[in-house]
Amino acid sequence: MSLDVDRPDPPQLEETDPNEYEDAEVVGDTDYKRDELESLLEAGAWADAFDEWAKTTDLDEGAFGIVAELGMIQHFDFFWDAFADRVGYHAPGIPEDWKERDLHPELSSWETVSGINASMAELGETISRTLKEEYIDWETDYEAPDDLPDF
Repeated sequence: MSLDVDRPDPPQLEETDPNEYEDAEVVGDTDYKRDELESLLEAGAWADAFDEWAKTTDLDEGAFGIVAELGMIQHFDFFWDAFADRVGYHAPGIPEDWKERDLHPELSSWETVSGINASMAELGETISRTLKEEYIDWETDYEAPDDLPDF
């Protein structure tokens, strides 16, 4: 399946501690390189990764319309995790209390909510991987402690 929509602009990355997210844990260096990552997203990483994701996502145009109308794309966060030598990410999601909050008139089933949440996680993973594999050329300054066991 392929998603045929206009590509949204990349998110503006805000200074947030990734450890505040339930789905992320970053150890060590707190230089998350958000300015550099934001520049790389604007320089083509976002377009490349979004287009790759759109070719394979199960999300349809109607569900993506909900994503766009809720402004979910702007709630993505990407950050450098020097300890793991990777681009970490936090994908936005529709909360469990979406019915009570009446978030969007087109949201009517858990299937749609689950599909959107899964697709946002897949988009985050695709962007993270694209940044690391195709755009990042900096080295991690990680130094292993002296007391690591020999295996």
